Formats: sequence, structure tokens, C-alpha cells
Amino acid sequence: MKCPLCGFEFEEIEAEKGCQGCPMHKNCGLSLCPNCGYEFLPPEPDSLKFMKKILGKMKTLGHKPSNPALPPRRDSTR
Repeated sequence: MKCPLCGFEFEEIEAEKGCQGCPMHKNCGLSLCPNCGYEFLPPEPDSLKFMKKILGKMKTLGHKPSNPALPPRRDSTR
């Protein structure tokens, strides 16, 4: 991972070491640069970016995802 502020490259485990003293270190989702101390959101994985791109294209084409757990709607104009 790379710090967006200072450009220092480091492993994710190094970012976690700096957060050990914080009471929110397990749930905050931020990464801490061990070089400059800047906290930032880590970049999205490529697989997540790909899925967001596909879902965005489906929405623009008018595709509505179906939910198989719900029964089909019946017309209420009887």
C-alpha cells in the first residue's frame, strides 16, 4: 500500500501496528502510514471496482436485478 500524502510504500501489517493503541483500531477501516502518521482509507480492491463498474452499466441500461426470495408481484387492479 502507498501513502497518498508522503508516497511511502508499506505493507498492510505495518499500518495495523500503528493503530494498536487506539480503541477503535479494529473497526475504523483507516490505514495509518508508519512514515508520516497520515490516516487514510485504503484503496478499493480491483475486484470491487470491477463489480461497481458492471452494476453501474446495468443501471444505465435499465436492468433491474431480481430478488428470487420475493414472489412476483400480482396486478392489484382486479
